[in-house]
Amino acid sequence: MALVLYAGNTNKNGYKTLIAAEYSGVKVELVPDFVIGVSNKTPEYLKLNPIGKVPVLETPEGPIFESNAMARYVTRLKADNPLCGSSLIDYAQIEQWIDFSSLEIDANLLHWYRPRIGRTVYIAPFEEATISSLKRALGALNTHLASNTFLVGHSVTLADIIMTCNLFMGFTFLMPKSFTSEFPHVERYFWTMVNQPNFRKVMGDVKQTDATPPVAKKPAQPKEAAKPKKEEPKKKEPKKEPAKPKPEPAEEEEEAPKPKPKNPLDLLPPSKMVLDEWKRLYSNTKSNFREVAIKGFWDMYDPEGYSLWFCDYKYNDENTVTFVTMNKVGGFLQRMDLARKYAFGKMLVTGDNPPYKVQGLWLFRGPEIPQFVIDECYDMELYDWRKVDISDEVQKERVNQMIEDAEPFEGETLVDAKCFK
Repeated sequence: MALVLYAGNTNKNGYKTLIAAEYSGVKVELVPDFVIGVSNKTPEYLKLNPIGKVPVLETPEGPIFESNAMARYVTRLKADNPLCGSSLIDYAQIEQWIDFSSLEIDANLLHWYRPRIGRTVYIAPFEEATISSLKRALGALNTHLASNTFLVGHSVTLADIIMTCNLFMGFTFLMPKSFTSEFPHVERYFWTMVNQPNFRKVMGDVKQTDATPPVAKKPAQPKEAAKPKKEEPKKKEPKKEPAKPKPEPAEEEEEAPKPKPKNPLDLLPPSKMVLDEWKRLYSNTKSNFREVAIKGFWDMYDPEGYSLWFCDYKYNDENTVTFVTMNKVGGFLQRMDLARKYAFGKMLVTGDNPPYKVQGLWLFRGPEIPQFVIDECYDMELYDWRKVDISDEVQKERVNQMIEDAEPFEGETLVDAKCFK
């Protein structure tokens, strides 16, 4: 009998088991068309979990409920699973962070979320205390992650899976960028995790919420109960005030003009440099790179229409594992996709031994780094940026070497080079 998971396909607690299964090579079948509020009320489901909570994992030995227990079970099906650590202290610290994630992160997120959507009574002072507790927990987590890529050791463990799944609800439903920016290491950690292949296979493309949901309005139950006879006014009440069709189109109309105003970069004076032509030249030059591509770049370059920038990662001391460092850079480039029309970039990972250096070169349309890139790509604040002075031959030569992936670069081994074009 295969393991069967009873959960919706977007249930963050179900994700814990599914991601652990991906890492452990365990097959788990997700029950199709599972609907919370319906499927978990059936007599068959209540035999698996008498209180009807979701998720449940059905195993050959019997059902398991409570999501952390389910994830532990799946993880321990694989002998010597790296998700469990490699020593007694690893195991203890993994359990420590699982408890922390459940009691300090998940609990506070739920206490914040439920009143907002009308599941429980909204009390402003209680919400303030909840957010304060959550920020205290995120601050502690941020401090730990300032010098650690993962929660325990140098690779993903079950603690990372459970922590990320619990943070998932916060990032996608409650905590917009304006909230999480106070915790940059938590941000970096979360986006690194959800972009790992095994996480991404289960979670898909994760997007951060734009705003905290408004407090749900209380229904005027006493007034409705006090006037049972006046059925006709009630029929008139469907003035469609809660779902007025007029405001909704108005909102859509407000959204429609947003694309109409051009990106400020499109309003800049025309430049002699055509970015796509440079990208084609870069991609198509297979030999004599200096003589063809580099020379072509400087022939095209327009210092009035474009600007060049060096960037250096602020936390290179964290870059102790090669593939994690490379994934970090890959995630950055993925999130820079919004600037593809206006930018070209090279990112290098260098070093003979860990910790590795991450540094880059970027070409942006306009005299400064575009504001929309700074606002929308959180990675930008993880780097120190300095504008290239093309009158300085030393800096100009550094640009050349970064474009052509010179090895060694500044006396160090070139571990990896990625291009954004």
